[in-house]
Amino acid sequence: MDCPGQAAPATRPALEVAAIVRAAGDEYRATHRLSLQQQRVLTAIARCRTAALGGQRIQCDHCGAVTISYCSCRNRHCPKCQTLAKQRWLERQCGDLLDIDYWHLVFTLPHTLNALAQGNPSLIYRLLFQCASKTLLEFGRNPRWLGGELGITLVLHTWGQRLDQHIHVHCVVTGGALSAHGKRWIAAKPGFLFPVRALSAVFRGKYLDALARAHQDGELHFAGSTASLADTAAFRSFVTTLKAQPWVVYAKAPFAGADQVLAYLGRYTHRVAIANHRLVSFENGEVSFRWRDYAHANKTKLMALSVEEFLRRFLLHTLPAGFVRIRHYGLLGNRCRHEKLARVRILLAQPDPQPREPESVEAMMLRLTGIDIQRCPVCDQGRLRVIAVLAPTPTDRPSPKATGPPR
Repeated sequence: MDCPGQAAPATRPALEVAAIVRAAGDEYRATHRLSLQQQRVLTAIARCRTAALGGQRIQCDHCGAVTISYCSCRNRHCPKCQTLAKQRWLERQCGDLLDIDYWHLVFTLPHTLNALAQGNPSLIYRLLFQCASKTLLEFGRNPRWLGGELGITLVLHTWGQRLDQHIHVHCVVTGGALSAHGKRWIAAKPGFLFPVRALSAVFRGKYLDALARAHQDGELHFAGSTASLADTAAFRSFVTTLKAQPWVVYAKAPFAGADQVLAYLGRYTHRVAIANHRLVSFENGEVSFRWRDYAHANKTKLMALSVEEFLRRFLLHTLPAGFVRIRHYGLLGNRCRHEKLARVRILLAQPDPQPREPESVEAMMLRLTGIDIQRCPVCDQGRLRVIAVLAPTPTDRPSPKATGPPR
């Protein structure tokens, strides 16, 4: 199996989230209460690839042309700073993929939990990871279905196509399991992994039990529209409402081998709430962008929002500091991943992965896009050389400070 290789060169979008943030970010800060992380996201995106972060003065050794390359912010919410991070992550996963079928499942939280999630993102997201992974692992260990240990990768997404709040995890699951004694690989039945209705019921039960324990232990914070839920009786009624709702667990058709898995992960792992290429216009205080209507044959539609509403929705998806949004379980758990995967490869008579040599940014960009970033864009003959390092330019914007809980 090969790791992802060359991709078609991408053209620079005509409009970027950074331009919207630079134009309207300061006014938005002044009129809205933002968390410290949201403040940092706005600051990072506004400064990305500008003199505020410093850079390099570069000269062609053939024609003498001088250009300036500014540094990236590397913030994980920035649409411009995920390509290389994603590629490096993908290539690390190459050695962990088996030549088997993999399944794609999605566990979604009801929108009734959205307001609670805004005030308790770390807890709500952590419980989603815990309960989805435990549900899958229990079904995998059940002899009725497989009777062994699965390999699972979970990726958190908090948005829908319209930038609204839609909290869910994408799950890539091995189409089989390693038996408890480690002497047999148990393959899933063709076209079937687990019954999704049963998965949904167990997942709902686990999540609501964990949420009730968090309330009992005082781990939840309440304000605004959720303030009444601090009362025990009101919270029990809230949980009863959630129990009566259907919880969505969706299983897609299995991937046809590890190459498809990598292609899928490349699309989902390092996504941000909205990519620059979806933006259409920013005029008269209104932002227009394309979105895909999955309920109507994936038809592409246009949505227009005030810049204030656009920034509000964009910042809804700011992750808590240090929160890990890609996690592995079972066979892929960090403690025993290499030993268990090596055992599975022996059982399946599959070769060990070939180690990859470290690769420079320049070499990676050439391989992925076909673009030689060290070639002079003016004469197309010379090589670019750094002749000066540019220190960051101070800005008038104050350092991010927390201004209270986000709206």
